[in-house]
Amino acid sequence: MALKRVALEIGMGTDIRGGDYTKAAVRALRDALWHNSLTVATALGKSSDDMRVEVLIGVPQPSQVDKEQVLAVLPHGTGTVTVHEGGLEIANEAGTDKTIIAQAAAVVRLDL
Repeated sequence: MALKRVALEIGMGTDIRGGDYTKAAVRALRDALWHNSLTVATALGKSSDDMRVEVLIGVPQPSQVDKEQVLAVLPHGTGTVTVHEGGLEIANEAGTDKTIIAQAAAVVRLDL
């Protein structure tokens, strides 16, 4: 058997004030996951806990993301988190705060 991609979920998250990259990343993954219900695992005779999820996050400063907090969002299966440079950082007019916009992709695989 081999791991086969069965779903790709995409989301966006923000931290409007405070510049918290992890908060934006967590919200992006939740956005990707919470707008659907995957039944593909059970349809193929597998458990939802058999899913392997590769989480990809895009933010301007990847080192500022706590990968464990992002990974804790997954309700089923096991996963990995990779953070890439991307997203947006928008400073307020005074330059004292910023809004972070993160993108997330969850690549779901099953051993088929």
